[in-house]
Amino acid sequence: MKIKNFISDLSLSAVSAGFIAVLVGYASAWVIVYQAAIAAGASQEMIDSWIWALGMSMGLGCLGLSLYYKRPIIIAWSTPGAALLASTLSDNSISEAIGIFIFVGTLTLLTGLSGWFDALTKRIPLPLASAVLAGILFQFGLNIFTSLQSDPLMVGIMLITFLFAKRCLPRYATVAVLFVGFICGYYFDLINLEQVRWSLATPVWTWPEFNLSLLIGVGLPLFIVTMTSQNIPGIAILRATGHSQAPVSSILSWTGVLNILFAPFGAFTLNLAAITAAICASEEAHPDPDKRYIAGVFAGAFNILAGICGATVVSLFAAFPAAMITALAGLALLGIIGASLQSTFEQPDYRDAALITFIVTASGVSFFDIASAFWGITIGLSTLYISRFTRT
Repeated sequence: MKIKNFISDLSLSAVSAGFIAVLVGYASAWVIVYQAAIAAGASQEMIDSWIWALGMSMGLGCLGLSLYYKRPIIIAWSTPGAALLASTLSDNSISEAIGIFIFVGTLTLLTGLSGWFDALTKRIPLPLASAVLAGILFQFGLNIFTSLQSDPLMVGIMLITFLFAKRCLPRYATVAVLFVGFICGYYFDLINLEQVRWSLATPVWTWPEFNLSLLIGVGLPLFIVTMTSQNIPGIAILRATGHSQAPVSSILSWTGVLNILFAPFGAFTLNLAAITAAICASEEAHPDPDKRYIAGVFAGAFNILAGICGATVVSLFAAFPAAMITALAGLALLGIIGASLQSTFEQPDYRDAALITFIVTASGVSFFDIASAFWGITIGLSTLYISRFTRT
């Protein structure tokens, strides 16, 4: 019966949303992960193992959690975490780096088991959660027209396709843009297949070493950066897209377990996704929120495929023109940006606080290496409490 329900819930729009999420994730951020691996002293075999470990752990997380909870639960690597590692691991051994990864996974597991993070995020009002989501995604909307300036013909065709498809076939608008983008990239000779490296990834086990100074100096900041810049926005996306009942503590616990299991192979830090989760949780994935979990399932399947095929998939994604990927991401997120902005400002009592939350988050401001999403929530909640205090 469950298999029949799954088959009946299948849709091309949800499958393509899962593919686009993986495509955007790898194409836009893999270079940062590569730099982190190089900084950690990883050989080429180890770098391929990192691809395998990240693809398998993210894939199993997406597929298993989405199927179990019937929600589009997207697990991803921490891109800010990778940037932090790229700048801090150059003088340390790969075994010490693996020790840091296991340490952060353990902290994530303990956070999930304790339940405090779930309780904390439930205190964030929906308009402020929507404001954070809109602030995070706003730059992606702007990037549509930045990429239009850099490649007006291809992106212009993609934009026109989106506008017509949104009118005639709204459920398949993103699918149409993806197809047209590939055709344009191939026709205009913008897809560079010569750089594709055909190979399968082989996992390489590395025994961890636990250096206390590194655990405190690198591990703790990595954990904090991941929680504030990735998990908080990830939870905001779940709430803003109608999935507020998703069990955050359980999801974090499983994320920590996957992180610990795959860390010796190179899975550095896993978390709830933000940008790619928005693609899978949007109306474009499926008009019915209860059927959007299919996008999460297929995001998991494509991640596992990316992990198994390793460098081939990464180099293939890198072969696509940057303007196409940027425009595709922005157009796929356009609907949820509009819905988030509407939710942000529709309640007058929250309007000032939500506006400040949106502006701070969209600004990209960072203090103490903590991303703007955290500061947007913090300053927005402070504004809300101050306004309520001065009213009484």
